[in-house]
Amino acid sequence: MTGISVEAAYRECEQITREQARNFSWGIRLLAPDRRGALSAVYAMARRIDDIGDGTLPDAEKVRLLAEARSVATEPAEHGTDPVAVALADAAARLPLPLAAFGELVDGCEMDVRGRRYDTMDELVEYCRCVAGSIGRLSLGVFGPPQQQGVAEQASRYADALGVALQLTNILRDIREDLGNGRVYLPQADLDLFGCKLATLPDGRLDPQDGALAELIRFEAARAWGWYDEGLKLLPLLDGRSAACCAAMAGIYHELLQRIAADPQGVMGGRMSLPARDKLRIAGRAITRRSLATKQVRYA
Repeated sequence: MTGISVEAAYRECEQITREQARNFSWGIRLLAPDRRGALSAVYAMARRIDDIGDGTLPDAEKVRLLAEARSVATEPAEHGTDPVAVALADAAARLPLPLAAFGELVDGCEMDVRGRRYDTMDELVEYCRCVAGSIGRLSLGVFGPPQQQGVAEQASRYADALGVALQLTNILRDIREDLGNGRVYLPQADLDLFGCKLATLPDGRLDPQDGALAELIRFEAARAWGWYDEGLKLLPLLDGRSAACCAAMAGIYHELLQRIAADPQGVMGGRMSLPARDKLRIAGRAITRRSLATKQVRYA
């Protein structure tokens, strides 16, 4: 069977990204075409792994498929009929992608399959680093890690922290949906601190428990902001287009977190999201900041 061309493989990955990366695609569009394709390949592979973990297959079958995905993602074939693997192999040949990070993503998905609960925030952060910090570090490989001595290691830590921030935002956004799927990510220690036990009312909304759940959500949002503060230190270390991409993606999630904290009731009834016009505004702001930064360097 004839293998798919690299160009066609990238087109497939970019289509997956446009259709399924409702938040990330706004930032990915700001990259140069070669890096845009590479980050789309990273996203498409991550999406494949996530879909296995979140699917409806029996757990044993999920574990088997996750093992296969780990093998493909960490050692993608240069030639073949799998467009995501072909594109990822080409991207890894051109860019310093830490493909082993996909193995950490699989580790996190396996935690979901096992139904793991988290007693403390430290345990939850471990999970977040697996499922999202890994993608932050892979994205940094696409952006191009700084070459200055000591800075590359800092950049990796910041990318990891930004991934944790985004995942904590996701967890707050999806509390109701996750509970419906039998998953609870909020640390038990925090639930106990606020006297909360996640439960739904007859109408399907989360039980607000006399305001205690809203206070817990605001408490967790404040923790997430600390991770954003650390992760956004990455931006000055990136080139202009990469910084704009990263700022757009992080900006969408940061504003979503602000809205969750301002109206915790919103996530008790369903998934909260930003309308397209707001995502466009945030992406435009990221481009403007990049342009201003470029002018400052040019005329310094």
